Amino acid sequence: MAAAEEQAPPIPIIDTHIHLFDPTRPEGVPWPDKDNSVLYKPALPERYRQLAVPLGIRGAIEVECSTRLEDNQWVLDIAAKDTIIVGTVGDLEPGQPEFGKHLERFHRNPLFRGIRYGNLWGRNLGAELSKPAFVADLKVLAEAGLGLDTANPDVALIDAVVRVTDKVPGLRVVVDHLPQLNPPAGRAARDAYRANLRELGKRPQVYVKISQVLRRVDGRVPEDLDFYRSRLDEVFGAFGEDRILYGSDWPNSDQWAPYPKVLSVVRDYFTSKGPVVAEKYFWKNSVAAYGWVKREAGQPESSGKPRG
Repeated sequence: MAAAEEQAPPIPIIDTHIHLFDPTRPEGVPWPDKDNSVLYKPALPERYRQLAVPLGIRGAIEVECSTRLEDNQWVLDIAAKDTIIVGTVGDLEPGQPEFGKHLERFHRNPLFRGIRYGNLWGRNLGAELSKPAFVADLKVLAEAGLGLDTANPDVALIDAVVRVTDKVPGLRVVVDHLPQLNPPAGRAARDAYRANLRELGKRPQVYVKISQVLRRVDGRVPEDLDFYRSRLDEVFGAFGEDRILYGSDWPNSDQWAPYPKVLSVVRDYFTSKGPVVAEKYFWKNSVAAYGWVKREAGQPESSGKPRG
């Protein structure tokens, strides 16, 4: 076989959703619970690097898993020591008196790429949208060029994302773990949900993570692509090839399957769509969504300028 006909080099991968924590810290961690034998151990960049790099992962974005203000700095300090981390999504509460001050502090570090808010830590995005101070802080976030990740989607959260992007159209929003959302059973509710999904699909500033794909059914976790294909088709059909992102949800994903199995399902799905689409999913769209920082050789070229 001629050299030009040989197999193309593997597509580099930027994992847009991992968590970092260390239960051995004197103050402990808000999550995971100490009774969780799968998760309750240090999840730090060196451990992630060992399992991810052999699979083709070249960089990762950390997503908050703590409500403690200073854990934003802890993550940034940890990330500074390992260049596989190309960005972080922190935890700050819009609408609180010192939101702008804290945002300015953490945004001085170019690795800080936004915040997460949604169905986590007892918060409710839809309810907060009626508060002017909350919306004003989302505008501050947008003006800073930072994004909003939304946690743990349900039907109400998807509706809230529509309203967020109505009120703050300049804000980039990333809907995390959309494949985990089960459409409602009732016809009217299902139609409303799908209408919201179609509406978000028209908004170029909204991205979705095709993450948390695997699920447990009758005590087992199917590992074959065909089991998940219809759900993946629905999400891909709504948002298209330019607004989808890869995320593993490591190490939370270990509760369903080892990392190679988590990656295998989506790699099979997107590889079948050809290299152009696969490259967008596995890294190019993450540049547009996050403007992450290239820190080492082997990571694909990033302009550092998010789109939207």
